[in-house]
Amino acid sequence: MTGAASPRLTSAMVVSILCRRVQGAGGFATVLHHGDDHAGAILIECTDRGQRQILLERATASDGREQWRDVGVSQDMTLEDYAKMMEKRLRSDPDMWVIELDIPDAARFAADLFE
Repeated sequence: MTGAASPRLTSAMVVSILCRRVQGAGGFATVLHHGDDHAGAILIECTDRGQRQILLERATASDGREQWRDVGVSQDMTLEDYAKMMEKRLRSDPDMWVIELDIPDAARFAADLFE
């Protein structure tokens, strides 16, 4: 069957894989908000030594492949504004996962998952 999309990993599986890979490489990974195990959206707070680098969200590309997209949160955003933004996202989607990956080049760990 050509052109068929590969089976999609559940959200819980993606989170587990990412956390284990980061921890296995000597980084820190934690679940900040537990979402729906099967199909919850996933946000990844990519940090390095506690400093926020980028916020990624699981998305589907136009060709059907999974990818991570930059949510576009500024590093200049205050902690208070960031917390308000995250609270608003969680109110609108309580099934969403939020995880933190604290390791240099955390976004690479996420990107490698779908390659």
